[in-house]
Amino acid sequence: MTAAMLTNHGRQCAVAAALALLLAGCASAPDATFDLSAAQSAKPLRALHGQVSVQEPMATAPTDTDRIVVRPTPDTFATLKGAQWAERLPRLVQTRLLQSFENARLMRFVGRPDPRFVAQFSLATEIRRFDVDLGQGEAVVEISARLIEEGAGRVVAAKIFSGRRPVVGDGGADAAAILDGALGDVMCEIVVWTAGRL
Repeated sequence: MTAAMLTNHGRQCAVAAALALLLAGCASAPDATFDLSAAQSAKPLRALHGQVSVQEPMATAPTDTDRIVVRPTPDTFATLKGAQWAERLPRLVQTRLLQSFENARLMRFVGRPDPRFVAQFSLATEIRRFDVDLGQGEAVVEISARLIEEGAGRVVAAKIFSGRRPVVGDGGADAAAILDGALGDVMCEIVVWTAGRL
């Protein structure tokens, strides 16, 4: 039975039990390290001659770390003991977003900002949420994106992207997997959205 199907009392018990399992860990054991995946293009996209630099996403605590975040309630958060991302989340998301653009094979150039090369456009993003919501029983990834015309500094377009996946387990590997899936949905949408505005 999922959290959404429980009564209020039952939901509180389920959240407490899930939190206990998620936060449990042996202090002496090394942290398990998890990676994220690049998105594959969901459909053929027309080739473009655009040049885009992908900035490292902005983020604030608790997402500007290598820790996996859970929300016991809408207003509280904790980090998953015994589990971590392969590197700081913003840097890891930047790398996988770049690879998602490369997988789509639609641009002449896509890369990190480089002072030796000025791209036509810059993609600036902000990680607003990247956590497992225990109360709702789902992983939530929310990223805002702005496409900026370099030189002029003009914002061409802006949008907030959100991905959600249901919780299917209570361990670190389960949390990492559902967050990876939600991020994949978001990155695929960002690639398609960006291509449609160049």
